[in-house]
Order: sequence, then structure tokens, then C-alpha cells
Amino acid sequence: MQARSHPSPPWFLALGLLTILVALLAGCGPKEYEVTGVIKEVRPAGPDVVVRHDAIPGYMEAMTMPFPVRDASLLTPLQPGDAVRFRLSVTRAESWSDRFVVTAKATNAAPGAVPAPAPEKPAVLNDPSGVSFYKDVPELKVGDPLPTYVLTNHDGRRFATDDFRGRVLVLNFIFTRCPLPDFCPRESMNMASTIRRLRRDGPTNFHVVSVTFDPEHDTPGVLAAYGRRYDHNPADWTFATGSFDSIQPLGSHFGLYFSRAVTPDNMNHNLRTVVIRPDGKVADIIMGNRWTPGQLAESVASALAPAASLQPANP
Repeated sequence: MQARSHPSPPWFLALGLLTILVALLAGCGPKEYEVTGVIKEVRPAGPDVVVRHDAIPGYMEAMTMPFPVRDASLLTPLQPGDAVRFRLSVTRAESWSDRFVVTAKATNAAPGAVPAPAPEKPAVLNDPSGVSFYKDVPELKVGDPLPTYVLTNHDGRRFATDDFRGRVLVLNFIFTRCPLPDFCPRESMNMASTIRRLRRDGPTNFHVVSVTFDPEHDTPGVLAAYGRRYDHNPADWTFATGSFDSIQPLGSHFGLYFSRAVTPDNMNHNLRTVVIRPDGKVADIIMGNRWTPGQLAESVASALAPAASLQPANP
């Protein structure tokens, strides 16, 4: 019996399939943006660079942000005050910067260098009146009791941090306009993963409170919408706002800083996640955003241990 041959698909059908495949593959790659701005700080240990950048069309309004780099050597020729142009690549989970071009050198550069243009607005990134350190607020360490703070939740109801006595309280700090996936969005994604893990494997005697440090923008309605993006359950996760006079001291206990009463282009911040024991004492202070859901879940479990066994998991 002669084998029956199958006709090849029409060339236009094959071309259409190829076009769809290319489009799908392209969609899996990072989105790329060109960024321009003035360098405020170079941090090889990150490695990252803090840039007061112009608006990035279709992605982010003008603000001051740290931009991660994968290769610290890219930072070597850069210095604060340089005007730069660079590429920002963004995926769902991370971002990175490269292809830095110094378009104008800092005013304190070597003689003969082209000075960077003055920014349109005066930077207040390190202005004591603009940055949120409360110097008279005591630093809290592991074992210290957390003072009572009154905040407003995503439903517009007031609550106190003492309301969670008897449960492990996890505090972290975010703002909803933070667009880079490495920072506040990563915090919220990891927090959602931690909660799912704890609900599945235990312990379940906990509650998470994510406090915004952009209260002028992050109203209860905005926070409620933000929480829905992360499929939050109010039974175990509260998004909170309040007055600066409540939020700033609360964060300052743990070394958190963020800008106050400044335009978004001057916003800069670090990150802290704090685990509070059921008796209201600090069990763990996690710096930065490199923690994993497994690490935080373990810290929550440890916070239920006897007080004598407490040791800082993240010194």
C-alpha cells in the first residue's frame, strides 16, 4: 500500500503561525525604557544607582529611585551630579539598568568637563525637613516592646497595633505608586506568597499590616484597590494609612526613611519588614527586600517560641 502524503500548509498559513510565535516570544522578554536624569548616589554594594529621573513615558512619573544594575563595574565612571541616559529593562519579577551614557558631568568634576545642568526643582532628598527620620524616636531592637500606634485601614476604619496582641504581627512599608518590580511590588508579591504558605503549612496565628508612607496619595480606597491586585484577604492582611505623625515615628523605630511633603520626583526610601511577638515585643527586623517567603514564614514561626529563645534572625 502506498503511503499517503500530507500536503504542506499554505505558505500564508505557515507565515501567520510564525508571526504569532514571534509575537509570543517577544512578549516573554523584558520591556525596555530609556531613562534620563541626574545621579544622586552611586552604591556599588547594591549594586544600584539612585537617580532623580524624568518621567518615563508609559511607565513611571518623575521621581527619585534606586535602579539596580547587574554589573557593578558599570557604576565606576558615574558620580553624583552626573546627568545620564540609560536603558531600564523590566520583567514581571525584576528590573536592571545598563548602557549608561553620561550626557553632562557633575559640576565638581575635573576642570574642563561639561557641567551637568541644574535640576528644574531643588532636590530635597537629604534635607532633614524632607526625610523622615525622627531623631527623638528611640531605635527598637529585638526584645523591645512596640509602642501603640493608631492607623486607618483600607476600609477607612481606625485600628491600633495593640489590636493584634495574641497574634504575631508582621509590619512592612510600601507605597502604591512604586513601579519597579524589585521594590514595593516585590515586597507585596512576596508577602502574598508568605501568607499563602502560612495558611497552608502554619502557623496561622498571625496578621500582616502593610503601611503606606505616601498617605497623601494612598487613601483607603487606593489601598483597597492595591490589595485586590495581590488577592489579599482582610482576615490576615491589612493595608493601612495614617498621618505622617504616626507613620514616620513607627518607621523610624526601625531605620526606615522616606520623603515627606515632597513632590513624587523627590521620593526615595528604604525598606523594612518587622515581626512582632504576640506579647507586643519585637522578634525580628528584616532590612531591604531580599528576603524570601520561606524566610519570613520561618521568622513568624520563631516569634511564637518562648521569649528566652529569641535571637535576631537578620542582625
